[in-house]
Amino acid sequence: MIEALRSEDIINKIGGRFKLTALIQRRMVEILQGARPLVERTSGMTDMELVIQEILEDKISIDYEKSDILTPEELEGKKPKKKKKK
Repeated sequence: MIEALRSEDIINKIGGRFKLTALIQRRMVEILQGARPLVERTSGMTDMELVIQEILEDKISIDYEKSDILTPEELEGKKPKKKKKK
């Protein structure tokens, strides 16, 4: 499972290594504080493996609407950043 972190697919899915690291860290804190897993935890699965599986299954992601973080598509220049209504 941890091998998935070496894949460019998961990095590109989130939009970069920094964003992936931040997402993993935030979710790990939630899990350690008692949040319920969004995927089935198999025997011997670590918290890190659980979080990676949640990302791979699209159970968690960065909420681009509520943040000023550019989406992966915006980073590639495919579409402009939407301006927030004031």
